[in-house]
Amino acid sequence: MATKNPKEEKTLVLIKPDGVKRGLIGEVVARIEKRGLKVIAISMVKPSRKQIDEHYPKDLKWVKRLGEKSLATYAKYGWDPKKEMGTDDPMKIGKSVRNWILDFMTSGPVVKIVVEGIHAVDMVRKLVGNSIPALAEMGTIRGDFSVDSAALANKGKRAVHNLIHASETPEEARHELKYWFKAGEIFEYKRAEEDIMF
Repeated sequence: MATKNPKEEKTLVLIKPDGVKRGLIGEVVARIEKRGLKVIAISMVKPSRKQIDEHYPKDLKWVKRLGEKSLATYAKYGWDPKKEMGTDDPMKIGKSVRNWILDFMTSGPVVKIVVEGIHAVDMVRKLVGNSIPALAEMGTIRGDFSVDSAALANKGKRAVHNLIHASETPEEARHELKYWFKAGEIFEYKRAEEDIMF
């Protein structure tokens, strides 16, 4: 189902436990709002493992992609995946990485946010930056505040601490918004400068 008006596109942002523990909630919200986007729902939760397990995809293609990313990291730094992980099978490695993500995302509270505005999904992804902090441009949230690397995370057998989750596509956003929020928790209002900006 397409959004009726581009100004009404919505996306999900989760400030991960590292972002919460580092006191970056206000910074993230400020950057979203300065971009002309609206925060229309926000709350802090301590997700259960089941909630996080249901949030992240389980399909084999996604899990294999996690493993392939790890294998690319090992290749880039000249590491032997069999020595590091006991296997070079991308599916087995992907399952391990997914478990590290679940461990990390349940290690503390997260802040869940619904953001609305023109091309909200793309705009938020642009604000957040590349999911690998070393590749995130300066000026993005990850580029400015995250110093973790996939290589270090793989060595430590843990998830990359990259501060934020942001929906990748409008379809993913619709699914994630329904998963994390009830209809009565999302609000509508008009920002004062909307008539001037667009």
